[in-house]
Amino acid sequence: MTDYESIDFSSILSPAATEGEVITHSPVRDIALASGAVLSLITLDNGRDHTRPNTLGPATLAELGHTLAGLKARAAAGEIQAVGITGKQYILAAGADLSDISRVGSTDDARLVAQLGHKVLGSLGDLGVPSFAFVNGLALGGGLEIALNSTYRTVDASAAAVALPEVFLGIIPGWGGAYLLPNLIGIENALEVVISNPLKQNRMLKPQQAFELGIMDAIFPASNYLEESLRWADGVLTGAVKVHRKNEPGKMERLTKWPIAIKMARGMLESKIGTVPRSPYVALDLLDKAKSGTKAEGFAREDDALAELVTGDQFAASMYAFGLVQKRAKRPVGAPDKQLAKKVTKVGVIGAGLMASQFALLFVRRLQVPVLITDLDQARVDKGLAYIRDEIGKLEAKGRLDADAANRLRALVRGTTDKSDFADCDFVIEAVFEEVGVKQQVFGDIEEVIADDAILATNTSSLSVEEIGATLAHPERLVGFHFFNPVAVMPLIEIVKTPTTSDAALSTAFVVAKGLGKNAVLTADAPGFVVNRLLAKVMGEAARAVYEGTPLLSVEKAFAPIGLPMTPFQLIDLVGWKVAAHVQDTMAAAFPDRFYANENFHALAQLDAVVEKDKSGRVTGWTKQAEKVLKGSVGSSPASADEILRRVQDGLAQEIRIMLDEGVVPEVEDIDLCLILGAGWPFIDGGASPYLDREGASERVFGDTFHHPPIRGIAAV
Repeated sequence: MTDYESIDFSSILSPAATEGEVITHSPVRDIALASGAVLSLITLDNGRDHTRPNTLGPATLAELGHTLAGLKARAAAGEIQAVGITGKQYILAAGADLSDISRVGSTDDARLVAQLGHKVLGSLGDLGVPSFAFVNGLALGGGLEIALNSTYRTVDASAAAVALPEVFLGIIPGWGGAYLLPNLIGIENALEVVISNPLKQNRMLKPQQAFELGIMDAIFPASNYLEESLRWADGVLTGAVKVHRKNEPGKMERLTKWPIAIKMARGMLESKIGTVPRSPYVALDLLDKAKSGTKAEGFAREDDALAELVTGDQFAASMYAFGLVQKRAKRPVGAPDKQLAKKVTKVGVIGAGLMASQFALLFVRRLQVPVLITDLDQARVDKGLAYIRDEIGKLEAKGRLDADAANRLRALVRGTTDKSDFADCDFVIEAVFEEVGVKQQVFGDIEEVIADDAILATNTSSLSVEEIGATLAHPERLVGFHFFNPVAVMPLIEIVKTPTTSDAALSTAFVVAKGLGKNAVLTADAPGFVVNRLLAKVMGEAARAVYEGTPLLSVEKAFAPIGLPMTPFQLIDLVGWKVAAHVQDTMAAAFPDRFYANENFHALAQLDAVVEKDKSGRVTGWTKQAEKVLKGSVGSSPASADEILRRVQDGLAQEIRIMLDEGVVPEVEDIDLCLILGAGWPFIDGGASPYLDREGASERVFGDTFHHPPIRGIAAV
């Protein structure tokens, strides 16, 4: 058992070690409850506005520890009957200050960071009086662990998110989460929160979900959240409120369900992510061992695990990726002054199919301005409107919209077949057939009725934006605005600039993207832009191997070390074989010496079903139809796994180097950002270019590396 009181933390609390930390202070005020009990309320506050969340660096923890020690003394003296902890407006805490943790140089200091967190947060459960966490807003990582270490927890129904995202970043919940959570809500629920959600593009819980899982004991509306929480806490203290934890595991769950759940989770991880990523498996072992033993033993295991992971290569790579997403994505390189943007008061969507309808739904939800959709006939328009209204209804049923908000959104969406209705639209985006002539035609029709300064946007995935705008009277108003599917989920928009695109059009596109809650990256008007150009390289090399005679499943396995969330044929099946064939043709036509295309691929693309998949989505083989199409077109020179992997690594390194030389994006960081946000390239790789540096592909292809020195991270096995 670790005696945290006897540990010397001076090496991580020295002025040099804490330099630059934005300290979250912990002021206290006493509140007299209705029963006469006194609750001392700590309000975490870093003194910044709500755009800079509270974080928990070493100096912050030391101050909080001092505050809690003082309250423990007051409790022992009978001055207070409870302690509460909450945060500044909208935010409890966003967890550990990752910039501080990433600077930790040694395993010993990393262990001290873990131990300091355990010492301070753990004392919330050892004050001599009950402690209440009032989760008034964002609670991530260490923020949620503040609540878990407390005796009781309430949550504001409007809180932005509740989560333990550490596995997503290559580490584990290291301040009590891996031990306390499964013992609060059961192993299956804990596996979802600690491992499954982070691996699903860092999915987070809404307050209602956290309450239903049993993480929170009570949930109250934002309008009077603190008052209701204090009244509830008073009820708990007097015995008027009984706290029932329905998911708290009993003896039978620990003996029977627990080992089965762990075994199933391990199998799921091995099938979905392989065995290279370390943090999910370390977290799994911690959750497994949490079924027995003491809290002190659980905390000691977390200390050791966090110390090892924080100083490992996967966390170093994750921090590079995290920096791109948190900093570079928020300040897009090349974006013109936002003051140049045209104010968007009405949006037009050309098309009413599934993609267009998803656009309309996103625009109306996020911008809350009138949205107009059109298509070739009224039946298609009506179908699109029905989809949008149905999706709004689903959001209302889930409690994500109240009835008034849902009705307001429905009223903002309208359909038409009369193009003149677009006259007052400020921003018009098309989602029609991926053919230059079709896009030129619809934009030509719309340009006749809209204002001269209205912005036109194309969602093309691989066509030339300049060519699409070649017949426009005002080609300077056209910008590429490439979404990724599913539209509501994927966080990236590639904003494409042609030689004639105006700064006003570009600025408007960036402002609109931000309004939609998306991250935008500026790219030049080059075939495939960034993401599709590089994914076409991946898919093309997979197709090449198959047509050489390599068995389908052997090809799938050969790509596993790259670590993408989907294998090549899973990806092709998701985007659609017709779309994949079109993108491949576009790239092969543009760069015939570097991109593989095969005429038989089009025959496969015409089939309703091409590959068979199991329940978890893994490709298990070709369909009988596909086997017939392939028969006679497949060679007899199968490639080895090593050969396939090297070809795709070298191909990616070559293409990225060419893209940088051609100025498709300003810097290699923009390519990594695009692949992380648009293709799910894993954080623990650090992105594509650090991976290619570590694997030697950069050196093999152009005799240098993208980064100096190379960024540490996982290597292929």
